[in-house]
Amino acid sequence: MKASYASYIAIALCTVLVLLLATAPVSTAVTCNAIQLSPCAGAITSSTPPSTLCCSKIKEQKPCLCQYLKNPNLKKLVNTPNARKVASTCGTPFPKC
Repeated sequence: MKASYASYIAIALCTVLVLLLATAPVSTAVTCNAIQLSPCAGAITSSTPPSTLCCSKIKEQKPCLCQYLKNPNLKKLVNTPNARKVASTCGTPFPKC
């Protein structure tokens, strides 16, 4: 009977641990690195449609777009009608900064 009771306790503890881990906050911090947008260069500088990789990178880097717009060197590339069109095509409209 003790082994059965211990099994129930072990299962209960495992269940509690799983629930705690499932509700624990997950860090989704993005490292802002404009180089990550390099798969979009062709689409931004020409009228070719963005690739799937480009769209995934734009979505990944969305929290960084305002930072890129504040950088004088990056603003020239990021703040263009084509760049906005690419982002919009990817379903990631530019944030209002």
